[in-house]
Amino acid sequence: MGPQIRIITSEICQVGGPGQTDQSDAAIYLVHFADSAALIDAGSGRASDRVLMNIEAAGVLPEQVQYLLLTHCHYDHTGGAAAFRQRFGWRVAIHSLEATALETGDNKLSAASWYGDHLAPCPVDLRLADGDRILLAEREIQVIHIPGHSPGSLAYLVESEGKRVLFAQDVHGPIHPALLSNRADYQASLRKLQALQADILCEGHYGVFVGQANVAAFIDGFVED
Repeated sequence: MGPQIRIITSEICQVGGPGQTDQSDAAIYLVHFADSAALIDAGSGRASDRVLMNIEAAGVLPEQVQYLLLTHCHYDHTGGAAAFRQRFGWRVAIHSLEATALETGDNKLSAASWYGDHLAPCPVDLRLADGDRILLAEREIQVIHIPGHSPGSLAYLVESEGKRVLFAQDVHGPIHPALLSNRADYQASLRKLQALQADILCEGHYGVFVGQANVAAFIDGFVED
C-alpha cells in the first residue's frame, strides 16, 4: 500500500489513522505553515514508518516538524511519541496534568494495557495549559484545555484558508473511571468546544467534519440536556 493522505486544507492533512497506518492509531494530523510543521498526535507507534511515509507524501520532511502536539496521554495517541522524539528531536507537548503519565510510561492511565501493550516513556519538552499559544512559522496554534475524557485533554485551534480548524481528538469520550474521566468536566468541555464555532473539526476516531453546522451537530450529539 502506497502513501495515504487526506487533504483538509492546503496546509493541513491527515497522515495517520485506521486505513492509513494502523487500526490501533487514532487520527494523526499534520499542520504545515511555510517551512515548519507540527504533528498532532503520534498514533500507537505500531506503524510509525507509514506515518513518516505519509508526512513525506504531504511534502514535508521529518526535519521540518518542530512540534509533536499531543491531545492527551492515551496510547492510541502517544505510543509513537518516544521513538519520534528520539529519532528526530521533535518537541513533545502535552498538558501538564498528563506529562508524568507520558514520562513514566503509565500503562494504566494511558490505557496501553487495553491494547495489550506498553507505553514507551517519553520526555516532555512543553507542559501546556489552557490559553497557551504555540508559534509555528509566526502563526499561532491556540491551546484549549478540555478536561473530561481525561484530566489533561487538549484541543488545538488554528486558522487556515480563512477557516477555524479545531483538532479535538476524543470529543466522543469515552468516560471511564480507569481513565480518571469526569462527566461534569466533559459536558462543560463540550459546551466550550461549541462556543468556538469552528468551521472544520478534526476528530480522533470519527473523521473530519466540514462546515459549522456539521461540527456543531457532531458535538451536540454528546451533550446531555
